[in-house]
Amino acid sequence: MSQSVSGAETVERQRTASIERVTNETDIKLQLAVDGEGKSDFHTGVPFLNHMLDLFTKHGQFDLSVQAKGDIEIDDHHTVEDIGICLGQALLKALGDKQGIKRYASVYVPMDEALAQVVIDLSNRPHLEYRAQYPSSQVGTFQTELVHEFLWKLALEARMTLHVIVHYGHNTHHMIEAVFKALGRALDEATSIDPRVKGVPSTKGVL
Repeated sequence: MSQSVSGAETVERQRTASIERVTNETDIKLQLAVDGEGKSDFHTGVPFLNHMLDLFTKHGQFDLSVQAKGDIEIDDHHTVEDIGICLGQALLKALGDKQGIKRYASVYVPMDEALAQVVIDLSNRPHLEYRAQYPSSQVGTFQTELVHEFLWKLALEARMTLHVIVHYGHNTHHMIEAVFKALGRALDEATSIDPRVKGVPSTKGVL
């Protein structure tokens, strides 16, 4: 899908990116379309991450494909971390000079008893502020500390300011699910084109 950006002239381009990352620990191929339809295709070897990425994609209306092989026989850390890196790099590449985007977003998402909030600034200043305390250290075989690892690498590589707050909840699965749904919706809003914006939404003239 092409995007039209208001300004001195109309710019149309595909906001898509493909990233390949091969290390001694992981082999990842990732494709992202910012202006998608919520289509997903995930083969990561980490079932809970597949589930969370599916929620992120659907609620963000992105198209996202991730094919990953990692050393999950050790644990899921390297795979989760490197997928966060690749997704951040893809987002940064797909957005280009960020002309016409809204830039900011703040989204609350409830999931039954849990409530999560995600606040984003596509600022070119990477920062993660993460406030979450989960009742359990694992969901199935997935270690909840890896949520922080994924979000930090995403924020770092996408060069965005990302605040994630889980206000309350008592089911760890619900709490993390609310985070990924809110993340998708917040990124959808922050990356969307505002026809009133001329150039980039910054007094500096660049993002």
